Amino acid sequence: MESPRSVNSPRRVLSLSRKRRRILDIEDDRTSGFEVSSEHGPKPSEVYGFVGSITTVVASVIFFVWAYVPESWLHSIGIFYYPSRYWALAVPTYVIIAVILMLGFYIGLNFMSTPSPKSINTIFDEFSRDPSSFVSSPHGEDEPIKPISDIGINKINNLMFNDAT
Repeated sequence: MESPRSVNSPRRVLSLSRKRRRILDIEDDRTSGFEVSSEHGPKPSEVYGFVGSITTVVASVIFFVWAYVPESWLHSIGIFYYPSRYWALAVPTYVIIAVILMLGFYIGLNFMSTPSPKSINTIFDEFSRDPSSFVSSPHGEDEPIKPISDIGINKINNLMFNDAT
């Protein structure tokens, strides 16, 4: 008796013939100077974007029909249950207020976590790098590019506030 692995189903033969056809097509395209990607079909992100855009349009149409069409028209087409029209104004208003409050809290938290202008932490922190702390190469050759470091406050003050004229 044969094992189930040796049974050739039409699906398996078809997949083998597709592989052979794809290999032959790729070889023909390579000889003709064209490259073919091995993956065909839409990417998942494209599908999600398409479905998301269609869903957004449908949801917007349903919202505007619910918000603006008179109740008598909805009853005439057989729609008798829907939320109160109060929510057509309340939900967008609540969302806008929530976004404004979140932005206000975010800006406030940033102001609270930023040191004052008089603090030394505005000039130096744990990531500051002093250019004098780097050692030059032992061979005595000049390095083509100096290591990345912070510019000292005294050099910045000299450049900005001293008259170079």
